[in-house]
Amino acid sequence: MRVDFYHLRHLSFDQIVPALVQKVYAGGKRLLIKTELPEKAEYVNNLLWTFRTDSWLPHGSDKDTDVADQPILITTQDENLNQAQFVMLLDGAILEEISSFERCFNLFDGQDNASLQNARQLWKAVVAAGFEAYYWQQGDNGRWEMKASKVPEKK
Repeated sequence: MRVDFYHLRHLSFDQIVPALVQKVYAGGKRLLIKTELPEKAEYVNNLLWTFRTDSWLPHGSDKDTDVADQPILITTQDENLNQAQFVMLLDGAILEEISSFERCFNLFDGQDNASLQNARQLWKAVVAAGFEAYYWQQGDNGRWEMKASKVPEKK
């Protein structure tokens, strides 16, 4: 299991989420986008329809009837309704929620203290569980720079 922590500093949420979702979809993996807030789920749903005029990403939300068929599903629920291999967390999580996925993307706002604390707690839990952990921070040029990583030793 691999967990990537994305510390948002310069680029906006609206730029980062669609870019990561596109990469996952292009790689042929299913993605569950998890938020605690219904209004954020609706916002992300609309964002994925409108972020570019020349493309779109096939997705749905947990309000739809065909959730199991969605390669990208936005939800406020704790269940993996589309049998996704990857999960994107927008409001923090606990280890038990992510351990069944192959990979997790944890996005957090570097300007928000609660978001930073949640990310730190999850980092500690991920490392203690023996999972791979990578911490990415936006540099001044807006590019992602890996600032830390913890990879379990092979036995």
